[in-house]
Amino acid sequence: MRRLHANLLLLLAALIWGVTFSIQQMAMEHIGPILFTGIRFCLGALVVLPLAIREWRAKRDEGWSLDQDRGALPWLAVTGTVLFLASQFQQFGIAATTVANAGFLTALYVPLTPILALLVLRQVPHPAIWPAAAACLSGAYLMSGSALSDIQAGDAWVILGALFWAVHILLIGAMTRRIGAPFVISCIQFAVCGLWGLSWGGASETLTLDNLIGAAPMLAFSGLLSVGAGFTLQVVAQRHTPAADASVILSAETVFAALAGAVILGEALGALELTGGALILAGVLAVELLPLTFAKVRKHRALRRSV
Repeated sequence: MRRLHANLLLLLAALIWGVTFSIQQMAMEHIGPILFTGIRFCLGALVVLPLAIREWRAKRDEGWSLDQDRGALPWLAVTGTVLFLASQFQQFGIAATTVANAGFLTALYVPLTPILALLVLRQVPHPAIWPAAAACLSGAYLMSGSALSDIQAGDAWVILGALFWAVHILLIGAMTRRIGAPFVISCIQFAVCGLWGLSWGGASETLTLDNLIGAAPMLAFSGLLSVGAGFTLQVVAQRHTPAADASVILSAETVFAALAGAVILGEALGALELTGGALILAGVLAVELLPLTFAKVRKHRALRRSV
């Protein structure tokens, strides 16, 4: 798969997640956030399971198995746990701070991803990442209304969630390079995340049959599309796109969430929000186009020196 195609898959995942944000808001009228996470990720695991079994058998015929690669399974469990914690920390923060603060602080995962890649994994990102990340962060600030409130207790949860989202992106990149089986990775991490949600939510939240029926359409949409399709697209694409680049492209979720909110929930978009969205999309384009531009310049200079 070419890198351009992988980046387009990431953009499609961001589109799905952006639409799901409005769907999730509607679901919260019927079901608690932890059980919502647990049920939708279990549904996502079931969606991917047939593809994961087929891929597992193909890898086994090639001589690979998780029994031989014993370090892989614990790391897949860690990846699913990090996915669950990122989702829940973000949800806890959203419930205890302003929408503006939560929207901006969640976007911190964009610069955090290349910073962690550099400090922890010693992976030096392309120079284009830094201006692209700055554009995305600035765009998130504008889309939050440029009216951040004083730091509140919930902001710490949102920041912690952003940190775990960055770690999750790095883990997905590492696991796809190690295993090369995106459907197996997706299915296992979804199952782990879903079981955490069902266990925790079952002990702390109340769910009635009427509430479950009321939330069923939103659970089906988010389980089948947001988890089953969106997160699997992320895993497939990150085999061909560096984690730092993926974080910038996935930040387009903010733009798609705002557009979906305008269409589904009737939320108005002002000049600030539109400007912020343009900045985020500029950052996404920068990740794709600037490396190509730099490569052409280096090639041109090399040709001139050879002449």
